[in-house]
Amino acid sequence: MTPAWIGLGANLGDPPRQLQAALAAMAGLADTELKLCSPSYWTEPWGGLDQPAFLNAVALLHTRLSADQLLDQLLQIEAQLGRRRDGPQWGPRELDLDLLVFGTAVIDTATLKVPHPHLHERAFVLMPWADVAPEWEIPGLDRVAELLQALPDDELATARRGPPLQRI
Repeated sequence: MTPAWIGLGANLGDPPRQLQAALAAMAGLADTELKLCSPSYWTEPWGGLDQPAFLNAVALLHTRLSADQLLDQLLQIEAQLGRRRDGPQWGPRELDLDLLVFGTAVIDTATLKVPHPHLHERAFVLMPWADVAPEWEIPGLDRVAELLQALPDDELATARRGPPLQRI
């Protein structure tokens, strides 16, 4: 089975409930096991738009699905949980599920880029990830802990722990 790291985020509706529902849906995917979920963090929105803070976490799946199949399943979960894709890029959303890493694969297609192209710049991904797997090596980049340490202090300063998420 291939390890796949998923970034979870929400800032509309009830973000703790949305992330918990997404974890439950991922745990129910065929040929996939939810192995762990990080602590959650409230973080300021990325991308400069005026919007509420996001609740973020990362989860580790082990899957027999291909990267494209897994991405399709993640997009279906987003849609089932109310995600609309008609707003601005980096805008507010009910749920965002990003395929961050898929094993040791480096994928660059029109529909999928893995490792996620901005993960090394985002405290909201690296902080929760470092809580559960700081030594994880991201293909073509570095270990999670080193990427987090390289972020500017202002990226880290506003993050605060969120509510606990239940492992399904």
